[in-house]
Amino acid sequence: MGDQAAQGHEQGNSEVFLGQDQPHSARMYDYYLGGKTNYSVDREAAQAVIKLFPAIETVARVNRAYMHRAARYVAQRCGMRQFIDVGTGIPTAPNLHEVVQDVAPECRVMYIDNDPIVLVYADELLAGTPEGLTGYVQADATDPAAVLAAVEAEGVVDLGKPVVLSLHALLHFIPDDRDPYGIVRGFMNHLAPGSYLSLTHCTGDFAPETWAAIIDTYVQRGTPAQVRSRAEVVRFFEGLELVEPGVVLAHQWHPRVGSGPGVLSDRLVSLYAGVGRKV
Repeated sequence: MGDQAAQGHEQGNSEVFLGQDQPHSARMYDYYLGGKTNYSVDREAAQAVIKLFPAIETVARVNRAYMHRAARYVAQRCGMRQFIDVGTGIPTAPNLHEVVQDVAPECRVMYIDNDPIVLVYADELLAGTPEGLTGYVQADATDPAAVLAAVEAEGVVDLGKPVVLSLHALLHFIPDDRDPYGIVRGFMNHLAPGSYLSLTHCTGDFAPETWAAIIDTYVQRGTPAQVRSRAEVVRFFEGLELVEPGVVLAHQWHPRVGSGPGVLSDRLVSLYAGVGRKV
C-alpha cells in the first residue's frame, strides 16, 4: 500500500484505525526511514523533530542496521532459532525474519505491535521460509504477561526453549512512571535460560538540550517518551550476561567494515545498543 492508499485510510477509515488523529511513533519512524506508510499527522510531527535534530533520520537508519547485525549475530554465532520482536513497527525489508532465516531457514519469529496499521502489512511479516514459522499479534508491550500469553497461543515460538527478545527503539517510549525496568524483567523472568535480550535506546548524553526539545515534541503530541543515560540503559541488563562489547553506541556494536566508529559521530547516533544473555 503506497502513500495514496495510506491517505485514503486516513480520510475514510478512521473508525478502523483508531488514533489517526495523533502521531504514532512507529509511523514517524517509518517516515524517518523514507517509508510511505504514515499519515499527515505523523509527517508533521516527524518534520518538527527533524527541524530540531536533522540527524534523527541517521538515528533511525543506525537502529535498523544494528537490528540486522544483532539478529544475524545471535542466529549465526549463538545458534538461536526463536525470536520475539516487540514493537515491530511498519515492515521494512529486510525484516527480522528475513535476516535470521537467511542464516537458518528453520528460525521462528513472532512479531508484536500495538498499532492497528501494522496488521494491514502483516502479510509481509508472515512470508517466511517453508522450514520456519512467523506470526504476528497485536498487543501492548507494557503488559509482558499478556504479550507472552498471546505468543504462546500462536504456537510459533516455544517459550520452554531459549528465545531472543528484541526491544529495539521501544523503551524510550516507556517513561519511568510506567516501570520500564519492571517490564523488561517481566519478559526475561518468563523466558528460558539461554535466552537473549537485544535492545536499543535513544540517549541525551551527547546533546541534552536538543533531546529535551525532541522529547517535548513527542509528549506534546501525545506520545510519552524519555531518553536515558548509558548507566540507565545498562540497568536494563541487570542479571544478564552482556555480550561483548557491552552497551555501546549502536554503530560501535560489531560494526561492519566502513560503518563503524569514526564514520559517524556519537552525537549523530545518540542511540545505545546491547545484547545480554540469561544464564
